[in-house]
Amino acid sequence: MKKRFFNLQLFDTDAQIIDRSGAEALIPEDRAKEIIQGVIEQSAVLSVGRRLADMTTAQNKLPVLDSLPIAYFVNGDTGAKKTTKQAWDKKVIYAEEIAVIVPIPEAVLDDADYDIWGEVKPRVQEAFGKVIDAAILFGDGKPTNWRDGLVPSAKTAGASVVMGNDLFTDLLGEGGVISKVEESGFFVNGHVADISLRAKLRGLKDQNDRPLFLNSMQQSGNYSLDGSAIYFPRNGAFDKTEAMLISGDFSQLVYSIRKDITFKLFTEGVVQNTDGTIAYNLMQNDMVALRAVMRLGWEIPNPINSLEQDKTKRFPFAVLAPATTGTTLTVTSAAGTNSGDTKITVSPALSDGNSYKYKTGPSVTKPAIGAICKSGYTAWDGSADIAAKTGDKIVIVEVDSTSKCEKTGDATVTAKA
Repeated sequence: MKKRFFNLQLFDTDAQIIDRSGAEALIPEDRAKEIIQGVIEQSAVLSVGRRLADMTTAQNKLPVLDSLPIAYFVNGDTGAKKTTKQAWDKKVIYAEEIAVIVPIPEAVLDDADYDIWGEVKPRVQEAFGKVIDAAILFGDGKPTNWRDGLVPSAKTAGASVVMGNDLFTDLLGEGGVISKVEESGFFVNGHVADISLRAKLRGLKDQNDRPLFLNSMQQSGNYSLDGSAIYFPRNGAFDKTEAMLISGDFSQLVYSIRKDITFKLFTEGVVQNTDGTIAYNLMQNDMVALRAVMRLGWEIPNPINSLEQDKTKRFPFAVLAPATTGTTLTVTSAAGTNSGDTKITVSPALSDGNSYKYKTGPSVTKPAIGAICKSGYTAWDGSADIAAKTGDKIVIVEVDSTSKCEKTGDATVTAKA
C-alpha cells in the first residue's frame, strides 16, 4: 500500500479542549522510554550534561560546598591547634512542565498500515529538545523559577571572549575561552557550538597555510578542542547572535526529571497559535491532537574551590561571543604627554548617558556585549592620558549606567618613552 504523508505542526500554546483517555492505543507505554532517550539525544544540554536521580517532589535541594576548611602549622610540641570550619550552601532544582501538541488527521489514523508512531516520535523528541536547549543555554522562554541561562550567566561572571581576528588565540590562548574556565578552577570537558563554527575551524591555518583542523580534504575533520569533543546541535535552539561556542565542565550542568512523558489524545477543541489565532478546530477539521507532557529542572552547582573562592567571578563555563555589528569601537594609541603615558582616541563618539572604562596588560581581552564590566576595569573620562606599557594591549569599553558593555574595542599600546 502506498503511504500517505502529511505535515505535522508543533504549537507552543495548549488549546482549551474537551479530552478523553485513549492515547495508549496510539502510543504504547514501553515507547515512552524511547521518547525520553530521544529527547536526551535531540537536546545538546541533556546529551552533555549530568543527569541526577529522578526527582520525587517539585523541588530538589542540592548541598553545594560554599567554604573550605583551612589547615595550619602547629608551632612546637605544645602549640595550640586552631579550629576551622566547612560550610555548604543549598541550591534548588525546580521541576517545570514542558508540553508539545501534535495534530494528526483522523484519515491517517484510519489507515492501519500507516506508521504513525514513526512520524510522531521524532517530532516530539525534536520539539522537547529545542525548547529545553533554548531555555537552559540562553534563557529563552524559561520558567520564572529557573535560574538565568548558561550564556547570560557566563557573561555576567566575565567568562566571555568576543571573537576577533585570531580565532586560535580566542579559543586556546591565554585569555581565551578555555583559559576563562581554568581560571575559575575547572577543567573543560566539552563544548557546544553553532554549526557555522565548523567552517571557521576548517579555515584555520598556520603560518605556512597548512590547515590546523583537517589532515586532508578527503578525511573527515576532528572537531575537538584541547582533547574535548565539540557538539553541534541541529535542533534550531542555538542562538549564534549570543554565542558561537560554549566551553566548560559539563559535569557542573546537572538536570533531573520529575515526571516521565505522559500522553493524552484530544478529539474536540481548538489548537491555537502563539498569537491566539486558531490553527485547527479538531471537530471541523476531522483531526485529533496528541499532547505529550514532561517535567524537569536543572542547576549549576558551581562549588567553591581553592583557585577561585569568589562565587561572583567563579563559573564553570565560558562563551565565545560573536563580534556584533555596531558595537565595535575603533581605538588608537599614540605617545602621551608624560613618560609612560599613552594618548587614546576612540570613535564613534560616546552615547548619551554612557561612560568609558578600560583595562590594560599583556593579554587583556574584550568583554562580550552585555557583560558587566566592574572588576578589573578603571573609569576613564575619554580624554586623559593613560599609564600603560608600550606593546601591551588596552581594551576600551563603553558601558551604560549599570556597567553593562555596549561597545568595545582594543589597540596595541604606544607609550611615551
